[in-house]
Amino acid sequence: MSEEQNESAASATDGAVPLLSVRNLERIYRLGEQTIHALRPLTLDIHKGDFIAIAGPSGSGKSTLLQLLGLVDSPTAGEVRVRDRSAQHLGREQRAALRLGTLGFVFQAFNLLQMLTARQNVEIALALAGTPRRKRRKRAESLLASVGLAERLEHRPLQLSGGERQRVAIARAMANEPDVILADEPTGNLDSQTGREIVKLLEDLNRAGQTIVMVTHNLEVAKRASRLFLMHDGEIREVDPGDPRALD
Repeated sequence: MSEEQNESAASATDGAVPLLSVRNLERIYRLGEQTIHALRPLTLDIHKGDFIAIAGPSGSGKSTLLQLLGLVDSPTAGEVRVRDRSAQHLGREQRAALRLGTLGFVFQAFNLLQMLTARQNVEIALALAGTPRRKRRKRAESLLASVGLAERLEHRPLQLSGGERQRVAIARAMANEPDVILADEPTGNLDSQTGREIVKLLEDLNRAGQTIVMVTHNLEVAKRASRLFLMHDGEIREVDPGDPRALD
């Protein structure tokens, strides 16, 4: 963990309202007579400037938690708050509008539209927010340049490497200046070197002030965050990412 990230984490808890928070959050699935506790009751605050990693094996509940934070799924019990606004009773369109205005998403499988260029993939997020055409083209080009793809604007996903596709996805996530970027296994489909480059890019964004929540099964990736949470069987605990004993 860098000195800048330490300072960011320290200043994040100085009394400011969390960007995202959950209270007694729980998610239960029922398959016939079987009850699955995907997420057991937990409380978590995410503050401006945090770089949070949520790590754990497959089935531990980390992706379920990310879906709830992203307002993609609804909890069985408990509450998600966005800038101290409860999402508990929002309708589908209201939740979609809140997601669009406050959250950016990065996925393991990139989720780019194959028929569109890198620039057009980023522009889609801006179009959904109602940004005028000229402004969205200019912003998409600026964002792609910021992630090292100034020369790849007109390339389609199949013409890009895995790392380049994830950079496009990150640029798209940043398009509407989200409060929080939610990254679900952003290095999962990448080789080790390319994965390290993507984590470095996320670290650079965090140093510039972007709040990030990243889910990963890779502890080496997770330790790069300023705050680290481990999940097991739907339960969560925060540990010191700089303490090797915490990961035992």
